[in-house]
Amino acid sequence: MSIFRQVRGGAGRVSVQEAAIRTGHGNAAASGSGGDAVLLDVREPYEWQAGRAPRAVHLPLSAPAVGAGLPSHAQARPLVVICRSGNRSRRAAELLATRGAEAVDVIGGMCDWAEAGLPVVDPQGGNGTVA
Repeated sequence: MSIFRQVRGGAGRVSVQEAAIRTGHGNAAASGSGGDAVLLDVREPYEWQAGRAPRAVHLPLSAPAVGAGLPSHAQARPLVVICRSGNRSRRAAELLATRGAEAVDVIGGMCDWAEAGLPVVDPQGGNGTVA
């Protein structure tokens, strides 16, 4: 069974726990059973600078909205799309899915990610915050 849930008429959605497993964060990383998906963070630059998940890839929602491509290390890989609360990531996942990407969004976004005790780091690798 796939960890991706398909929503009628849109891209799939996953919980933060499912996202952590799929992207190799949290307990999944500690056990060495990390996934192969890329965590794609579509928040604005100031939000990204305040705190992000380790190994996440940054691509603000405005970039794919105007047709920009994915960074090279995110191409041809499953995408788990995250934002602050889940609204922008849902739009981004739907947009990317229409372009042929395997993309799902994270329900509750970085707010739920941090609340679940999953790692949030700043640009230097210290403790980050969700802005």
